[in-house]
Amino acid sequence: MERLDAFMARANAAFYATADPYAEFTTAPEISQVFGELLGAWAAVMWQAMGSPDPVLLAELGPGRGTLMADALRAARMAPGFRAALRVHFVETSPRLRALQAKAVPAASWHDRAEALPAGPMVLLANEFIDALPIRQFVRAPEGWGERYVADGTMVTCPAAAPPDPPEGEIVELCEPGRALAGWLGARLAREGGAALFLDYGPERSAAGDSLQALRGGAPADPLSDPGTADLTAHVDFAALARAARAAGAAVFGPVPQGLFLARLGLFQRTGALARTQPPARAGAMIEAARRLAEPDRMGRLFKALAICHPALPPPPGFET
Repeated sequence: MERLDAFMARANAAFYATADPYAEFTTAPEISQVFGELLGAWAAVMWQAMGSPDPVLLAELGPGRGTLMADALRAARMAPGFRAALRVHFVETSPRLRALQAKAVPAASWHDRAEALPAGPMVLLANEFIDALPIRQFVRAPEGWGERYVADGTMVTCPAAAPPDPPEGEIVELCEPGRALAGWLGARLAREGGAALFLDYGPERSAAGDSLQALRGGAPADPLSDPGTADLTAHVDFAALARAARAAGAAVFGPVPQGLFLARLGLFQRTGALARTQPPARAGAMIEAARRLAEPDRMGRLFKALAICHPALPPPPGFET
């Protein structure tokens, strides 16, 4: 028997080390090149707001195949000084994915943990990273709180202390690695300067409920069966991340719906400009990809954007009130 977060960490480590995650799901950078380009432009604007430090770290957590960063670097040419000053750093534990990333971004440096990133001013990007971090689940019952464990492919509940600041509801999820990362990042950015952008899925406010899910073979699956053969994820508690970052001294903006955020950055204008240079079928596919990212009934509302920044920085692009 092992606690749910230990089970999830072990299962995802095995999955990302041996499987092709992109056979199971498609992330935003793989849907449209404009996604990465917009984030590259966002990073360039934040670098200028930071006073154009040289050098500056351009870091990414969980960079997948390196697609997002490759597209971001192409857009970074809009600010030649930024392109010359940036140093690309990836946080990735999978040797298999590191090999793919090296093909897409040969000049990158790699680290196993965010805390291993070099000191200095930094712009950090993270798309669908927090959702794969392990969670604990607590169950509220009339006789008191319990915590979920996994035993022989089934969930069992053992008596436990109440989780911190639980919302109303019978099942409460706690992502301790996510809160720790937000706290560490908030302290670092407040101390050394910079900004971080997270895009992931989950509710705007902390909410109770069981959001643990799995994809195997591109279809929903039982999260507890055949660990290491499916991608396990859970909804991100953006409010908890924001509290941890603010408590460490950083400014926090958002979360805002991904569709609104991308539209403010120029998703449809950039896509339209690219589409006009393509044959009709390709142009239609590009416009459909932009709609998939932004429409509320697709990825536009469930996915959110959250920025963590040095407190002296102005509101980042896309987070204007």
